[in-house]
Amino acid sequence: GATGAPAPDAGASGAPAPAKPAPPADAGLPAKPGADLAAKLVSALNAIDPEIVGGKPDQAVDRARNQCQSMYQFPKDEQKLVELANQRFTSADHPQGFGPETAAKINEALLATLCPPSR
Repeated sequence: GATGAPAPDAGASGAPAPAKPAPPADAGLPAKPGADLAAKLVSALNAIDPEIVGGKPDQAVDRARNQCQSMYQFPKDEQKLVELANQRFTSADHPQGFGPETAAKINEALLATLCPPSR
C-alpha cells in the first residue's frame, strides 16, 4: 500500500540498507505532459530539426517520455543515451535516426523540458 509517506532513509541509521526491490517498470517515466509542456517539448525539438517531430507531436512526446526513462536508468552513460535517442527518434527521411550530434541535442532538449534531471 502506497501511503504517500517517503521511505525512511536506511543508510542514515548506520544499519546496512536492505536489498533494493526491483524498481517498477515505469520508474523514471515522466507523466504525460500537459499541453503547455508538450508544446515546449515540441518546439524544442523543432528548433533542432522540424523532421524530428514531423507533424506527429503525440508520437514525439511518447518517444521523449521513453527516452527520459532511459536517462533515468543510465544517467551517466552519455554514449548509450545518444544511441538510444538515435534509435528512438526517426523519420521517413531518417529511418536510422538523425545521427549522434542531433541525438545529443535531443537529449539536451528533453532534459530542459520533459525529463526530471537525474544527475
